[in-house]
Amino acid sequence: MMGHSHAVSGALLFAGTAPYLPPLVLHTHLAPQEILIGTVLCAGAALLPDLDHHDGTIANFLGPVSKTLCRFVSWISGGHRHATHSLFFVALMTVGSWAGITYLGRPFTLVMTFFLLAMAVRALNLCPPGHGFHAWGTIVALAGLGTAAIDKFIPSAPGWLPYAIGLGCLAHLIGDSLTKRGAPWLWPLKTRYEIVLIKSSGNKLETEILTPLMGAATIVLLWLTVLAPHPLN
Repeated sequence: MMGHSHAVSGALLFAGTAPYLPPLVLHTHLAPQEILIGTVLCAGAALLPDLDHHDGTIANFLGPVSKTLCRFVSWISGGHRHATHSLFFVALMTVGSWAGITYLGRPFTLVMTFFLLAMAVRALNLCPPGHGFHAWGTIVALAGLGTAAIDKFIPSAPGWLPYAIGLGCLAHLIGDSLTKRGAPWLWPLKTRYEIVLIKSSGNKLETEILTPLMGAATIVLLWLTVLAPHPLN
């Protein structure tokens, strides 16, 4: 599945579950601004499993820094679609972000916000194409501006942020399980799980039908939950 599709699927999953799952698992109702911010950050988090792919959509989103990071993650995880494409990684990102927020506070929260925004900007093609400074420099600038804006609304320890990160990683696994190579959900077991709906990444079914539908559904859900919340309450 393409990076753009992963990002849109993450946004859709967060927007669709925001009114229901947080009250169950976090014992809190998300405010409208938290739903909007969470949707964007979950879109970025849906790219996290592809940190194991040094030539993927996000390999160059922060220039040489992200390129080096992706090569390291690829090496330590066993290559593309291994450890980072599993429930173990989903749990690791969720618990790790919770620990960072709990013990490091606002600095960690803002760094994660910047990191996730940068991935979202890259995946949603909100920057110039290519891998040069004109591309990742724009990403850094937009992510920095976005983080500064979110800083005014986000608490130092948002309990919903680990939820958004874990949900984004889960969306990625679901998306890759719709392709031929599948995903090793139960890593370190090597079995890959797949229901082949997308025969090749980037084909017309994915880019011209599924992704636009997911994008439209996300907008509708945000409209219902944020701008017109009463019908769902």
